[in-house]
Amino acid sequence: MPFEFKRINIEDVILIVPKVFQDNRGFFLEGYKKSDFFNNGITDEFNQDNHSKSSHGVLRGLHYQSNPYAQAKIVRCIRGEIFDVAVDIRKNSPTFGKWTGTILSEENKNMLYIPKGFAHGFLTLSDTAELLYKASGEYVAQNDKGILWNDPDININWGKYGLNFKPILSEKDKKQPLLKDIKKEDLL
Repeated sequence: MPFEFKRINIEDVILIVPKVFQDNRGFFLEGYKKSDFFNNGITDEFNQDNHSKSSHGVLRGLHYQSNPYAQAKIVRCIRGEIFDVAVDIRKNSPTFGKWTGTILSEENKNMLYIPKGFAHGFLTLSDTAELLYKASGEYVAQNDKGILWNDPDININWGKYGLNFKPILSEKDKKQPLLKDIKKEDLL
């Protein structure tokens, strides 16, 4: 199998480690194989691919789309390095409000599967970083939602920077609500 699927500390979030075939010419890996993903519990149909580029210190998130346009994602960093985070916002989940995070980089080539019911964000650790990610639903502006990146109830440890550093944020991300202030119908 060209992938290893590792369950991490929040149920349903999966670290995907691809098998990399490397020699003096370069490398080859499979980035997605429907049958392997389905056989390991990732049964979403992915119908939109996104590509983003960010500079050092840029923090994007925490983003999600509300129902009925919730999205699952598979995130991969193809250039540079990021700290990638998923926050459980499934209102009936025993891990509601908890987060998990991992380093994704062009060196480790790992991917993170984030199911529906999670907010997603990342911090760029390298000079620049480029991400490719698959989404199970198309972007719908009126269902685009978010949570403040430094919500004290979630208490994300943004790597070596902690919560007191000053990330580069979009105007939208500076004004996101706290998780406790989100309308119940917007939670998944």
